[in-house]
Amino acid sequence: MLTLCVLLLTLISCCCGAFPGPPKQQINDRPIIGILTQETEDDNLKPFGKTYIPSSYVKYLESAGCRVTPVKLNLTLPEYEKIFNSINGMMFIGGAVNLLTSDFAKAAAVFYKLALKAYVSGDYFPLWGTCLGFQLLTALVAGDDLLTNATVENKALPLKLTAGAESSRMFRNFPPELMKSLSQEPLTGNFHHYGIATQASTFEGNERLESFFSILSTNKAKEGVEFVSTIEGKKYPFYGVQWHPEVSRFQWHPDQEFPHSVNAVRVSYLTADFFVNEARRSSHHFSSAKEEDAALIYNYSPLYVGNISSYMQIYFF
Repeated sequence: MLTLCVLLLTLISCCCGAFPGPPKQQINDRPIIGILTQETEDDNLKPFGKTYIPSSYVKYLESAGCRVTPVKLNLTLPEYEKIFNSINGMMFIGGAVNLLTSDFAKAAAVFYKLALKAYVSGDYFPLWGTCLGFQLLTALVAGDDLLTNATVENKALPLKLTAGAESSRMFRNFPPELMKSLSQEPLTGNFHHYGIATQASTFEGNERLESFFSILSTNKAKEGVEFVSTIEGKKYPFYGVQWHPEVSRFQWHPDQEFPHSVNAVRVSYLTADFFVNEARRSSHHFSSAKEEDAALIYNYSPLYVGNISSYMQIYFF
């Protein structure tokens, strides 16, 4: 009897091994993330180009193991669709343009719609918004500009983390002691005059925003307004921060309150690492190595602008 049982278990084991389990998701170890160029609004910078990307955003992403392609404004829909199918994620950076009518907003809306449609069909494509880019994500979801006065200019703050922050996709791999520091130490650089208020008339009262995003942190502005400072999509891989994680490692202007502590640097790296790992889940790719090489940021050279700007280096287009 014992011998029969052993034979049966062996047979079951062999049969089970003959049938594959659920297919494992392919991980892309050569991710490329697009950064949407921003419209040049600063008079000191206008002579150098109509659009730009501060090099701090590029370094921020590259430091976590990806490559970057600049995505220019005012391209055609077929051109944007081709770019979308070639890259593995998109970043919307800070700036000072209109969230509904600017060329930046119009281009971002194309990628937002493509990412939504792709996710429904099982095609993973993450989006990240920083500062104005964060605000733009809320406008795209809500279909309206919900900004209110929420000034935190040139100030580093701790985050008021929500109950769901520690279990969120963005923060769940942060060490517990760093999460504690994030809520107690001024680790996040803030440089904004507007924000998305948490009050019922804004975020918490907007059905589209409430159903789409989870609030991971809030902060208080100079006006006393509580504003949303970190969000992630409940379903979709869309993420936004009102603060600037990139400045902790790559911005050094002496007049700016860029947080450079060890913990601020750790937060900066781990957020970049998180988003790049999200991009690794995308299988999009260029049609040829030649086309890929031509699209990368390596084809451009940043200019030093530390003498006329709070940025150190900028790519102009």
